[in-house]
Amino acid sequence: MNDNPAGDGTPSRPDPPRPGPPAAPGAAPGPAAPAGRGTPVGRRVVLGMLGLGVAGVAAGPYLQRAADTVVSKVSEKDPTGLTGLLPGGGFRYYSVVASVPTRTAEDYTLTVDGLVDRPSTLRLADLEAMPQTRIVHDVQCVTGWRVPGTPFEGVRLSHLLDAAGVRSGATAVRFTCFDGSYSESLTLDQARREDVLVALRMEDGPVTHAHGGPVRLYVAPMYFYKSAKWLSGITLTSTVQPGYWEHYGYDVDAWVGRSNGRDDAPTG
Repeated sequence: MNDNPAGDGTPSRPDPPRPGPPAAPGAAPGPAAPAGRGTPVGRRVVLGMLGLGVAGVAAGPYLQRAADTVVSKVSEKDPTGLTGLLPGGGFRYYSVVASVPTRTAEDYTLTVDGLVDRPSTLRLADLEAMPQTRIVHDVQCVTGWRVPGTPFEGVRLSHLLDAAGVRSGATAVRFTCFDGSYSESLTLDQARREDVLVALRMEDGPVTHAHGGPVRLYVAPMYFYKSAKWLSGITLTSTVQPGYWEHYGYDVDAWVGRSNGRDDAPTG
C-alpha cells in the first residue's frame, strides 16, 4: 500500500485530473478526489527509474533498498503515477497529495492531545526511548496485493494512550499526518490492541519517507489504508471520525477479509 493511505495501500497516487477514486467493492463511487500537481517527469528519468526497479529485483534486497530510495524521491513529484508501478519489495507508492515534506529526527514531532489528562509533544528520540515491540504480519492492501511476513517495530499505541491518561469521555482515536491531508481513526478498543503500533521501523530498517517515515501507524489486522503514513497527531475523541478514504465509501472498520466486500485471508 504507498506502499498507503498517505498511507500505504490506498488506491490513489498523484495523477493529472481524473474521476474520483474507485470505491471499495460494493460501495458507491465517491466525489472526485483532489487532483495532484507536480513537476513533469521526463522520458529518460522514467526509463531510468524502471531500470533501477528491475535491477533491484534482480540483485537482491540491498540494491533494491537503494533503488527504492531514489524512486521514492522522484515519486513525490511525479504527476504521471508511473513510479507507483515500480517494484519495491511488493509495495506501491501511494499518496493523496502531490508532494509530502520530509521530516527528520531534528524536526519531527508527534502530538498526543484531545480527551487526555496529559497532552504531550514527542520527538523521534522520545519514541525511540520507549519500549519497542516487533510484529511480523502480512500486509494486505484493499486493492488486492499482499506482502507476506513484513516486520514492523515501534511503540504500542496503548502505551502512548496510557501515558497520556485517557479521559472517561473518550471512545475513539483520530490520526493526522504531516502530508496535510490524510487522516484515519480507530475505536479506543481497537487502538488498545497489542498489534497496533506507532512504528519507527519497517522491514528491519527505519521507516523510509516513501513508506511513511520517520513514524507511521501500523494496524496489523486491518487493510493497509488504516495504517496512516507520515503520522503527526494522535487525538482522543468522543466519537469515531471517518478518515480520508472512508469519506469515499471505504469501511471505517477495515478488518482484512471481513470488510469492503472482500474475502481476503486474514493477515497473520
